[in-house]
Amino acid sequence: QVHVVESGGGLVQPGGSLRLSCGASGSIFRINVMGWSRQAPGKQRELVATISNDGGTNYADSVKGRFTISRDFPKNTVYLQMNSLKPEDTAVYFCNVEVRTSWDRPWLGFWGQGTQVTVSS
Repeated sequence: QVHVVESGGGLVQPGGSLRLSCGASGSIFRINVMGWSRQAPGKQRELVATISNDGGTNYADSVKGRFTISRDFPKNTVYLQMNSLKPEDTAVYFCNVEVRTSWDRPWLGFWGQGTQVTVSS
């Protein structure tokens, strides 16, 4: 079993910053990609950012230049630094981790429960 837990959400004013954290634990043999997605009320979940094993990153156009994803490999933790936040960034943010539980098992995706980010004055 793999557990994925996010933290760091909250209420922030427009233009402010927040840092989200996500840790993966449990039966982990290896982690591949770690990433963040978000879902606003009435909208589909959208990919925000990903970071691969070689440190390569990808961002949604809507957050480029404002959000930074980073990773602590020994701690199986991924972070999302969010700056210059806008009201349209308001959403539940979910962490996703691609894990192998053993050398002979396939890659599987695991999701956290989500953390609420609200940008409002």
